[in-house]
Amino acid sequence: MRLSDLLIYNSIVVQCHDNPDADALASGYGVYTYLKGQGKDVRFVYGGRYPIQKSNLVLMVSELKIPITHVDWLEKPELLVTVDCQYGEGNVTKFEAGAVAVIDHHQVSGTLPPLSEVRSNLGACATVVRELLRLEGVDINDNKGLATALYYGLLTDTNNFAEISHPLDKDLRDDAVFDRSMIVHFRNANLSLRELEIAGAALMNYRYHEEYRYAVAKAEPCDPNILGMISDLMLEVDTVDTCLVYSVQPFGVKISVRSCVKEVKASEMAAFITEGIGSGGGHLEKAGGFIQMELLEKAFQDFCKAQGRPEDQEGSEGAEDYLLWRMNSYFDNIQIIYAKDYSIDISGMAAYKKKKIPLGFVEADQIFPTGTKVCIRTLEGDLDVQISKDLYIMIGIQGEVYPNDRIKFERSYCRLDTPYSFSGEYAPVVRDVLEGINVSLIPYAKSCVSGGEVHIYAAELDHCVKVFTAWDEEKYMLGKAGDYLAVRTDDLHDIYVIEKSIFHRTYEKM
Repeated sequence: MRLSDLLIYNSIVVQCHDNPDADALASGYGVYTYLKGQGKDVRFVYGGRYPIQKSNLVLMVSELKIPITHVDWLEKPELLVTVDCQYGEGNVTKFEAGAVAVIDHHQVSGTLPPLSEVRSNLGACATVVRELLRLEGVDINDNKGLATALYYGLLTDTNNFAEISHPLDKDLRDDAVFDRSMIVHFRNANLSLRELEIAGAALMNYRYHEEYRYAVAKAEPCDPNILGMISDLMLEVDTVDTCLVYSVQPFGVKISVRSCVKEVKASEMAAFITEGIGSGGGHLEKAGGFIQMELLEKAFQDFCKAQGRPEDQEGSEGAEDYLLWRMNSYFDNIQIIYAKDYSIDISGMAAYKKKKIPLGFVEADQIFPTGTKVCIRTLEGDLDVQISKDLYIMIGIQGEVYPNDRIKFERSYCRLDTPYSFSGEYAPVVRDVLEGINVSLIPYAKSCVSGGEVHIYAAELDHCVKVFTAWDEEKYMLGKAGDYLAVRTDDLHDIYVIEKSIFHRTYEKM
């Protein structure tokens, strides 16, 4: 769906969920601003029992002059647009309307109307709205109040950016020209005395696993930022390497994850814990996620059956037992490989060669001067490298990006005269860390194909492996069962992981 698809209606109401948070306010404000600018008769409302009371949200509405109204009833509009929620869900008052549209970033919970834009892989609805505005040629930075609102919505819904994983979220974070003094003002009004009590109670009642050095704590229902604050404090304990703090809400379980060791990516742990029952992500040290209550109920029943225990607890009541089990499952049976010092046994591995599939490559020093520290932003995460004359950036068949050096490239690939064509979901971007400049890799990409000399040994994994490659000793590649552990035949320390679908499309047995 595009925002311009809504312009066939004149009388429009934009509605966010009851008890709106900063992301709902910002997202609704963005949609309202667009429709108002198109000359539509538009209102911005929310329902529920209580008007906005949280001090930072009262400030946000006041300082940014967000025209939102608390309503008990609504005269039937031609179109009702629910933002940061889905029509008919329990957290949004249901009003009658001639037609309904949905703009959201949560998991789809029911049947969506034809006019819908739901992107569950994004950290905030603010990012969804920013992208919808961009498609209509609207630059949010032309309206500093709107840019500030969307930035703050993303900030709060991703736990101070701790749970960001998608490049589009990162782009909003980095590109928004916002009012810094307002953001500071909002953030400093974020904690109430009641929330301070909630944090204290959670810290006093934790569970600790001595072997795996992790802690788990439950907090009463609270703002997601409070969970992040509790997690940050727990991680300062000398014997805690990773931690998880969670809160059971009426509609699900919110989690916050932290890690201070390179062997555990917080984003990966959050994704593992929520797999199949919600969504989770973030970055290396800070992450979080959300678990849907109905899926938790089902997962807990399956867990009880597998453990041979009575199913006498609701999923919400048994959340801690389930989360502890998932934490232990994450740490159990994981092999860690430090490629630089690892002596790999190739006796059980088969030899493969790369198929002649066109790939992309970029000579890094054609983008930035040598010595520049850059972040390569992709769907797989951010890769930090320093530009050198020998650095080549490869773009794989699914848009995956990985570094190569000039000597290995010239030995393994042949340049093609045909232009490079990218068809992935998110075009890789290089960001100058110091200057904050984003540059797309695609305009600089050229085509190449395997020269027939890319030979590897590989074996399918039947367990989880974390590989710290020889070219990045601080961030590991995760291999799951079904993926492939690979090593170049001409360099037995060049060990890495190839995702199973990419492996079968890229390599053939010799």
